[in-house]
Amino acid sequence: MRRQFLKAAGALLAAAALPRASAQAARAATGGAAGAVPAGALVIIGGALRPDTADVWQRIVALAGGPGARIAVLPSAAARPERSGASIAANLKRHGADAFVVPVAVRLAGSDYRARADDAELAESVRSAGGVYFSGGDQALVTQALVRPDGSRSAMLQAVWDVYQRGGVIAGTSAGAAIMSSTMFHDPRPTLAMLQHGVTPGRDLAPGLGFIGDQVFIDQHFLVRGRFARMLPAMQHAGYRLGLGIDENTAVVVRAQRELEVVGYKGVLLADLTQASSAPGPFNVSNARLSYLDRGDRYDLASGRHTPAPDKVNGRIDPARPALRGPVYANDVLANNAIVELMERLMDGDQREALGIAAGDPRTAPPQPAFHFRLSRDAASVGYASDVAEAYSLLNVRLDAAPAAQGAANR
Repeated sequence: MRRQFLKAAGALLAAAALPRASAQAARAATGGAAGAVPAGALVIIGGALRPDTADVWQRIVALAGGPGARIAVLPSAAARPERSGASIAANLKRHGADAFVVPVAVRLAGSDYRARADDAELAESVRSAGGVYFSGGDQALVTQALVRPDGSRSAMLQAVWDVYQRGGVIAGTSAGAAIMSSTMFHDPRPTLAMLQHGVTPGRDLAPGLGFIGDQVFIDQHFLVRGRFARMLPAMQHAGYRLGLGIDENTAVVVRAQRELEVVGYKGVLLADLTQASSAPGPFNVSNARLSYLDRGDRYDLASGRHTPAPDKVNGRIDPARPALRGPVYANDVLANNAIVELMERLMDGDQREALGIAAGDPRTAPPQPAFHFRLSRDAASVGYASDVAEAYSLLNVRLDAAPAAQGAANR
């Protein structure tokens, strides 16, 4: 199914005369050598990483080889590559890395980015590094800079893959996180428009670089911008069963064994559509599963095994002893952290169901439809509360979503 999607995406991009970066990436080889599993790790950052979030910066340096490790900074996505590259390199140096900026970016003044992307000396400087860091910005600029017009990898992109295959770390923030998927958001419309009208390949979605493989979809700035509702239709359209939404100032570390670890300030929302179904028409889904992985949590993508952070090991929530009482409801489920707050109140309360509403401006003509997002807990749902903070890890909360009229009818 994934191969069919990628072929179809390439055809649609070419037929619609979409931006060249998307058409290039549609044909690019996004994996390593056939059958090879990269030995390295990924550090996928949800954006807005603060200089003082030391555990993320230190993890990147450690995975690149420790103090003195050489890390190549690629500011290819940035609107101001010189400024962005210098800032990232300075932060890495403060945490012990020997970081250097690689001048390959579409918006780098006075530079031929295609020539530099195929410069053998530049590529070798990256290949010999212990890690690569992709800046934030516009992810389409990354594929434009690093994928040749015929869809093949530039020397620079091949060097990045060589670092990953050999055992180095590939890190990326914001746009640098989006490119980790084989399919990424490209120029997405507002969430409600996407829910109402569906996903348009080449506009909403385009091929990414695929470091995490073909099985997991990535989105960033996730909880603070309420992006869970745009990730679900994108996953449905592209045939993904698993999606990872990473919040700001937070990272997920993905090791070669496909085990995730959450580090940084906040957490990660895992969407699982393995048992989900949907009907034709505007966005709807039945029996999707949402899990919130907090910092310090580990999760095995292959087995589904969750290991809570040390402060939650003894904090499994007992449904028979709810801490909260009363209905659980949010009139703007797309607000900052609203979906996780609904999950927390549901799992630590006396209700078995929670409702969130997503609605647009009622003054538009015609008015935008509202959507109901109904959460429920069952025997598969598990929650853990921290011993030291107001923090939770939440697993396998059921989600059923539909346009408001349909959602009310199905209640």
